[in-house]
Amino acid sequence: MKIEVLGMGCSRCEQTKKNVSKALAELGLTADLSEVKDLKAISTYGVLATPAVAIDGVVKCTGRIPSVEDIKKWFDTK
Repeated sequence: MKIEVLGMGCSRCEQTKKNVSKALAELGLTADLSEVKDLKAISTYGVLATPAVAIDGVVKCTGRIPSVEDIKKWFDTK
């Protein structure tokens, strides 16, 4: 699984990355977690507001810091 935090590296982006890491840890999941800071690369996702989160290329959230609980809902762990 590939998870990307899209944004310029601001404090909101950093908090989003921490929340994603915490959600993964709480669920016992592993993923390739990275940051995308290049504006051209971010625009290819159609994202107009950051931070944003993409999982396997699918944008799950834009323009806000998702909570750990919100992030957990994105994963089907059944």
